[in-house]
Amino acid sequence: MGRWRAPILSGRSLGGRVLTDADVSEALRVCAQVPVDAVLAAARVATAAEVGLRRAGGTLWGFERDGELVAICWSGANLVPVVPPGAEEAIGAFARLARSAARRSSSIVGERSAVLAMWEQLEPHWPSPREIRADQPSLVLDSEPLAAADPAVRRTHPEEYEAVLPACIAMFTEEVGYSPASGPTGPYEVRVRHLIEQGRSFARFDGEPPAVTFKAEIGALACGVAQVQGVWVRPDRRGEGHAVAGMSAVVQHVRRTMAPTVSLYVNDFNRAALATYRRVGFRQVGTYATVLL
Repeated sequence: MGRWRAPILSGRSLGGRVLTDADVSEALRVCAQVPVDAVLAAARVATAAEVGLRRAGGTLWGFERDGELVAICWSGANLVPVVPPGAEEAIGAFARLARSAARRSSSIVGERSAVLAMWEQLEPHWPSPREIRADQPSLVLDSEPLAAADPAVRRTHPEEYEAVLPACIAMFTEEVGYSPASGPTGPYEVRVRHLIEQGRSFARFDGEPPAVTFKAEIGALACGVAQVQGVWVRPDRRGEGHAVAGMSAVVQHVRRTMAPTVSLYVNDFNRAALATYRRVGFRQVGTYATVLL
């Protein structure tokens, strides 16, 4: 694939501002224009609508045209631009805001064109990234899955945290290349606990004592979209069909109780995962990109 080139941006890209609690409802309106592309940021903005931006764990930037908010960017553990079609001049504003703030994000992630255009403007100023994943198909399923669901896949319970956490750490390490573990009160461990407590962790347990064979989480939920993250099958049980049946079960649970549209994104080189999701019934609707910092 050739080197990505950012679009030519107008002088208005020098605009942009830090948003406040008064802007949150308008920010959600922007996200609702592109709900699958925006779900990662929209989930954080939805939290801010409930508890305020100060407690939501990040900063929200916005770009206005003629007094109307047309694009946003969530800046927290991840930098997530939401730039609907026609608002591309916002990318320059968000890159400027990112350069002026202390960098604390571990990645830039979201819709491909916005992420890569933003990175092109940040690249001369920020350290080299660990990796750029420039082609991540964005998939959705908004109907019943095509494959039979595994009846053993269910929501996990708080008392199962000790069994679920090792599977989550193994998945993250395999996917990203390092362990996220940092102790019982570390941010990753706290997030796993919260997902379980919120009913957004699903797994199949086998053996005695029970161990996770398949697991997945709903990592982001907003605007009628539930994004599946952390899909994992225990290495010694791969090739037995657990991923297809497990994902079908997750889709059924989520569509009945959480959101009508289930989404996920996957690396283009992960052919096995793409084949699995297509067997479940997922179809591609766009492309994500991730810059790992």
